[in-house]
This record gives sequence, structure tokens and C-alpha cells, in this order.
Amino acid sequence: MAKTVSTCLWFADDAEAAARFYVSLVPGSSLGPILRAPGPWPGGAPGAAILVAFTLGGQSFQALNGGVPAQYGTAASIAVSCADQADVDLLWDALTAEGGAEIQCGWLRDRWGVPWQIVPEALPRLLADPDPAVAARVFAAMQTMVKLDVAALEAAAATP
Repeated sequence: MAKTVSTCLWFADDAEAAARFYVSLVPGSSLGPILRAPGPWPGGAPGAAILVAFTLGGQSFQALNGGVPAQYGTAASIAVSCADQADVDLLWDALTAEGGAEIQCGWLRDRWGVPWQIVPEALPRLLADPDPAVAARVFAAMQTMVKLDVAALEAAAATP
């Protein structure tokens, strides 16, 4: 049985910068050991980071410098549950800066192309409302949004 499980993200040569950036954004995160190249290698110079271990909100990740850019699809993403709109805004703005891209329904790509879902804690609560009409209104409102808006989701839930 595996001793540990972590998600490995492929970068051309920015693994360390990406890991440092990510841990600066998410509370409960930390940078772990960095495996550095002992000599020249196809991905960079001696001393360059090869593999960077880090945690985001207690979840284990690795960032790998593979020497060539990775193409990320949307079949997998980093999903972050945010306490409130201020947290959503903070993460959204930081992750879409410097070449990141907004997608829809709380999805974005950061400057390295890594897909993220930035989800306020209110969304699953509102979608699980016992009244199917409330859940349907919230779901319909969410589908019109790029960055999720807690006040608009709550208004959709409250307005018959």
C-alpha cells in the first residue's frame, strides 16, 4: 500500500516559483523539501529545482520541472473552498493575475495554466437546500457567473 499520496503538477521550469506562490495564498500551506539537480540535466542547470514538495490547506502536492511546458485539461483541478466573498476575491485576483484566465462557474487557469475552482462555502449549502426550487435558482444563477458571487447566490436562493 502506498505510504503517501500527492498530486504532482508539471511545470517547464517554474516549479519552485509556482509552489512558493501557491503556499503564499492558501492558509494552512507550507513548502516542503526541494530536490535540486546535482549536475546539468535536460530541464536546467545544476542546483535548479527538480521536484518541490508542498502542501495546500493540508493536501500534499509536488511541483516537477519537466523542461517543457505542460498542457493542463479541465478534467482535474485544484478546488479551494473559501469562507466568504473576500476569500474568493483574494484568491481569484491573485490566480488570474499575470496571465491567468477566467473560465466560468468559479473556474480559472493560473499563469502556468493550472486549472482551479474557487468555491465559496455558501454554494454547496445553497445547492443542498431541501427546497428543490431554491437549489434550482441557485444553480441557474451560478451558471451565469464567471467568478462566483456569494451575495448574488444568496439573493437567488431568497427570491422566489
